[in-house]
Amino acid sequence: MYKVFVRNWWKRNPTWPDGREPSPGRQHTLQKRIKTEEEARAICKRYNATHEPGFLSRKAEYTET
Repeated sequence: MYKVFVRNWWKRNPTWPDGREPSPGRQHTLQKRIKTEEEARAICKRYNATHEPGFLSRKAEYTET
């Protein structure tokens, strides 16, 4: 089984170059109990294609549960 989630990869910090520093954020679950890795990957691709990552680079990922 797999879980798909989104999180920010950066946090705002005006003392760092570009005003942000690496900081993987908290996971916000989109879907859980996905049966196949292919399905989880497709959900991530669809989310990332339809949502701008923004300044903090918010993207969908998946993990095996």
